[in-house]
Amino acid sequence: QVQPVESGGGSVQAGGSLRLSCTASGFSSSCMGWFRQAPGKEREGVAGIDSDIITKYADSVKGRFTISRDNSKNTLYLQMNSLKPEDTGMYYCAARYDGCGGRMLLNPTTYPRWGQGTQVTVSS
Repeated sequence: QVQPVESGGGSVQAGGSLRLSCTASGFSSSCMGWFRQAPGKEREGVAGIDSDIITKYADSVKGRFTISRDNSKNTLYLQMNSLKPEDTGMYYCAARYDGCGGRMLLNPTTYPRWGQGTQVTVSS
């Protein structure tokens, strides 16, 4: 499919874990990222990964979230551990199918293709 498709969101208590998945076409050369948006806030970059498996994380999630990709399954993952209430928001998968080209992984302008989002809710 042209647009990425996310899955795996849900509700969890603080300290819990969730794993988000994203399927996309043209995957192996793609620059991929996860973004989130909380109500009333701007969309922010959470994690990004390029075709050389170079990763970038927002400071707020370092050590808790892990981005990974399985090119054989055309799937991107975001493993989220030690979740906090402030992690609550709509999580979006973003893709650039022709590679990152030196663009910043956590900058939303890097990505022309976006999924519809999956909701993550963390309760205290």
